[in-house]
Amino acid sequence: MNRSSAATTAAASSGEALGATISSCGRRLGTAADRLDGRFGIDHLTSRPVPTLPVLARDAVYAAVSPQDAIERVREAFVRHHRGEWRMPAKVYLDSPPHGDFRAMPALGGDLAMLKWISSFPGNPREHALPAVIGLVCLSDARTSEPLALLDAGAVTALRTGAVAAVAADALAAGRTVGIAGCGLHGGWAARCLAAAGYGPGICYDPRAEAAQALAGELGWSAGTREEALAADVVACVTPGHGPVVGAADLHPGLHLNMLGADGPGKAEATIEAVVACELFCDEWAQASHGGELTGAVEARRVTRADVTDLGSVLAGEAGGRSGPDAVTLFDSTGLAIQDLAVAAAALEALRAGRIEAQTVAL
Repeated sequence: MNRSSAATTAAASSGEALGATISSCGRRLGTAADRLDGRFGIDHLTSRPVPTLPVLARDAVYAAVSPQDAIERVREAFVRHHRGEWRMPAKVYLDSPPHGDFRAMPALGGDLAMLKWISSFPGNPREHALPAVIGLVCLSDARTSEPLALLDAGAVTALRTGAVAAVAADALAAGRTVGIAGCGLHGGWAARCLAAAGYGPGICYDPRAEAAQALAGELGWSAGTREEALAADVVACVTPGHGPVVGAADLHPGLHLNMLGADGPGKAEATIEAVVACELFCDEWAQASHGGELTGAVEARRVTRADVTDLGSVLAGEAGGRSGPDAVTLFDSTGLAIQDLAVAAAALEALRAGRIEAQTVAL
């Protein structure tokens, strides 16, 4: 036999031996897996179909959940969280300087678990023609851990932010006229939800006059100055939080302030003097005291836990709202994962009921 034939024969023998070894290992692994199946009830991975996941894009989320529905769902979420029925750990921030930050927000309520992975990159619209807020919401079955749906986090966040403005106004406001300071995405949904709850007419203010005019035209309200917007009964501040919009001189009897823009460390829409002059409420003390409108006053030791009432306790009937019609109230909204869960759950219900359609992806 020549060297070439010998090499070929050796390679073939080696290949047959390797094949026999793999086959033997496969049989042993299969037998072990069978034993595990019998012992632990584990399904063979190959016996389960490849799961598909519905993906609700921005317009699908908006079509699935009306402002009225979002308001009711968010109100219920506040109460359930206050009673300990819905749970969430602390929001996690991941800075990406100098561009912005990422946030991870998990929550569990009922039969659903949720994780929102979202960003706040204020320069995106100007520098990259992208939204300032981008992200995903993942809904899972809380009983099995099975992923159920993916949703556009920007739409979920906008809806719940607007809904919170209406829920807080219903609980704390004395009057009905509205001022909107900041007419971007979230300011627009705050205005829409307040209008859906019966508030108005309103004054819309934004440094970009065209944004204020567009929102005012949509709702049949008026565009105006900052001072005109802050003269309303219910004022929603929905700015990036880079500097104060409200000072102590802007406060007037009966005013209710929804502070929606200062949703992270270092942000503020009101001066400390304005904050300490108000009756104070928040979505959750742990977040608001470390990364919300109250943070500056807390760090200056002008506000303590005893000075602030959780909105959930008011909605649950365990605490009072404003002390009287002339009081000035301030609600600090930092944004809670349980609010996102409430809106995402409503969207999933709409999908399952056939009221909307969604594309799917295979995992």
